[in-house]
Amino acid sequence: MALLLCLALTAALARGCLHCHGNFSEKFSFYRHHVNLKSWWVGDIPVSGSLLTDWSQDTMKELHLAIPAEITWEKLNQVANVVYQKMDQLYQGKLYFPGYFPNELRAIFREQVHLIQKAIIESRIDCQRHCGIFQYETISCTNCTNSHVVCFGYSCESSAEWEAAVQGLLQHINNWSKQNTNTSLISPSFRCLEPPHLANLTLENASECLMQH
Repeated sequence: MALLLCLALTAALARGCLHCHGNFSEKFSFYRHHVNLKSWWVGDIPVSGSLLTDWSQDTMKELHLAIPAEITWEKLNQVANVVYQKMDQLYQGKLYFPGYFPNELRAIFREQVHLIQKAIIESRIDCQRHCGIFQYETISCTNCTNSHVVCFGYSCESSAEWEAAVQGLLQHINNWSKQNTNTSLISPSFRCLEPPHLANLTLENASECLMQH
């Protein structure tokens, strides 16, 4: 009883992308409470229980992303449906031979990590296919709060669109600066935003450029 309570408390404190899904608590509570019925070798039970308990925390450790772990609700639902379907199928079986059940859990875990990485990166790539500043709604995998991602897209069809996009970028950064420092970043000349440098312009290096003026 104490072990089950400990597992439940640990899972409740954990954070991870899938943990933010509405059905996570119910699903993984079922998985943890029935883990002792899935293998006739007693050694598989604590190993499998640990995998399930640490699922969210281990997910965050394994993402290895250079960008914030923020995923759209649509893609989170897609990942969750795949994981729950595979887990439910795994639990439909009776007793498995030694080592099989925890190995299958690890395989589902690794696939889940890959799906989350792909979902987050694809959303960023799609965002950058717009022209100028664009943002989309997400949920933070770190604390499950609503968030949004802002990016700068390069898919402009004319020099006029590109000029408007850069001006929009400057305005966006200036607004951000006013909100955070109550100072204006606008300067009459920014060499780093002149035509020779625009081809490789990103929101991050543009911000760094403006901070130097």
